[in-house]
Amino acid sequence: MDSGGPVRDIREILKVLPQRYPFLLVDRILETDGSTYMVGLKNVTINEPFFQGHFPDHPVMPGVLLVEALAQVGVALLLGNHPDRESRLVYFSGIDKCRFRHPVVPGDQLRIEVNVLKQRDRYYRMKGQAFVESGLAVEAELSCSLVDRP
Repeated sequence: MDSGGPVRDIREILKVLPQRYPFLLVDRILETDGSTYMVGLKNVTINEPFFQGHFPDHPVMPGVLLVEALAQVGVALLLGNHPDRESRLVYFSGIDKCRFRHPVVPGDQLRIEVNVLKQRDRYYRMKGQAFVESGLAVEAELSCSLVDRP
């Protein structure tokens, strides 16, 4: 995923992220500077498998999956322009300052923003926030390391 340029579609995302259905939580990359900032989009529909049990009469996207969506955009940011991305993985080591602010329900578009706060060698600390039309849904700081693929 080169910086600048057009919106990144699902074909490019699939080249970078290892997740697949039903665990892929990024539909599109809207913008990035290629190294420290990225914005992704997840269209949340009633067809998501997690809504069958969470909760059938009042469907709400599970908080753990909101954090996973932040992490997936973070991985796309770190590996998108990496010259050797096929031989790298991103391992997450921490979640701090996580707050769930607003429920995410079918029909929402989740705008996922990730910023690199700190980098030292292969260690990264990122801040992620995800928004729906009515406001901030989740925010967290994520720690991770870029590691060699086994």
